Amino acid sequence: MTKTYDVAIIGAGIVGTTIARQLSRYNLNVLILEKSVDVAMGATKANSAIVHGGYAEPHTTLKGRLCHVGRQMFAQLDQELNFGFEATGSLVVTTADDPAPLEDLLRQGEANGLTDLRIVDQEELRKMEPNLSENLKWGLYCAGAGVCSPYEMAIAMAENAIKNGAELHLETTVESISRNKESFTIGTNQGKFTARYIINAAGVYSDKIAQMVGVDNFTILPRSGQYLLFARGSGEAVKHVIFGLPTAKGKGILLTSTIYGNLLIGPDASDEGDREDTSTSVERMAVIYDQCEELYKGLDARQFLRSFTGIRARSSTDDFIIEESEVAGFINVAGIQSPGLTSAPAIALMVEKILEDAGLELIPNPDFDPYRKPIIERKTMRPLSEIKPLLDIPSAPEKIICRCEQVTEGEIVDACSRGIPVKTIDGVKRRTRASMGWCQGTFCRPRITEVLERIYPESFDSRFDIEHSGVSRVGKSELVDFLKTREK
Repeated sequence: MTKTYDVAIIGAGIVGTTIARQLSRYNLNVLILEKSVDVAMGATKANSAIVHGGYAEPHTTLKGRLCHVGRQMFAQLDQELNFGFEATGSLVVTTADDPAPLEDLLRQGEANGLTDLRIVDQEELRKMEPNLSENLKWGLYCAGAGVCSPYEMAIAMAENAIKNGAELHLETTVESISRNKESFTIGTNQGKFTARYIINAAGVYSDKIAQMVGVDNFTILPRSGQYLLFARGSGEAVKHVIFGLPTAKGKGILLTSTIYGNLLIGPDASDEGDREDTSTSVERMAVIYDQCEELYKGLDARQFLRSFTGIRARSSTDDFIIEESEVAGFINVAGIQSPGLTSAPAIALMVEKILEDAGLELIPNPDFDPYRKPIIERKTMRPLSEIKPLLDIPSAPEKIICRCEQVTEGEIVDACSRGIPVKTIDGVKRRTRASMGWCQGTFCRPRITEVLERIYPESFDSRFDIEHSGVSRVGKSELVDFLKTREK
């Protein structure tokens, strides 16, 4: 007999995995279906990594009402799941003499429930961020905003959901959905699944999934944003998340340090391109570089590591769509663009309530364990002389596989033993930071392959860059040469 799941979640990004983890608190059979080779493969692995304050969207929008609620949950979630979160605070800055736009944001934030906002003048701004441009005159400070590692957060959510009974099927593409009397039949490339309720968290494809059951009240209009990431340590001179004033297309260009000390700048916003186009353009990157130089004079193209593009699932409503559709039991969680990462914990609570109101009985799981141990922790890099003896020893937990980020074989093995098959080099990278350093994997990728071949002797197929195959990405030499040519 075919197993009937209580809830099937389509999509394993930050929203889908957070919902799965929330539902694993109850005695439910929860299924997660993901078309990619890993979780966190869409916008979750290619965004600003910002835990937003909650002042940028008006209270009349669902985005505005959920952002601050979600933000307040991050510290506790990080204590439980160890994905990396730091409340650095944020600043929206301006060179204008008149702080009126910042005052408008402050009032908007207060309407959303924020109590940690204030306007700072030029003198205080210089004390808070001495390395910013001297032309900046005002800032809006939000104490509780911060940064996290979004893909590590989604991985942690998925691991914890699986530990508490959820079931994950990767490389499973939904091809059809039919409504039966009391359940749905979901047709996929891996066979059929049956579920009483469906959560549509399919990101840029959420409109396509909704159309499978005849729901067509929204469209996803993909918007791309490009980013530049710099070397570890390059972000240490920036203490807060720094924003320019928002634009019609979003929060605008920002610069921040990642939780590992890398400077990150971007994104821009383009409505051209399609749902899969994650290539980068040196011309667009140069514009981002120029805009950030107006805020921060410490940019150094020689420290540039890599570029990447995220595709935002902007909806035709320009707001989150979180509701039970006209098809009973089919719940859309769509149009989750910024501040979707910050709002994800609040979105999960909202979906839980929708399911309960729709008739799903939520009986607490007495064995629910909210904790997930970290794979890696932030650490100070040791001198090469200390790690050199561990580079070429035989296979052992303490063997150094990635010398730039000093990742051990034991950490990689641990990452592959938590309920999610990790069969790509990039999957290892997102869990351990192996190949994220200066050499960008030149040294460690063959070594990671050796480890994965031992872990998966029959199924590893050397898919080094499956998610980047055929994608054009601007490299360091191209960016540096372009900036020099333009200066001439």
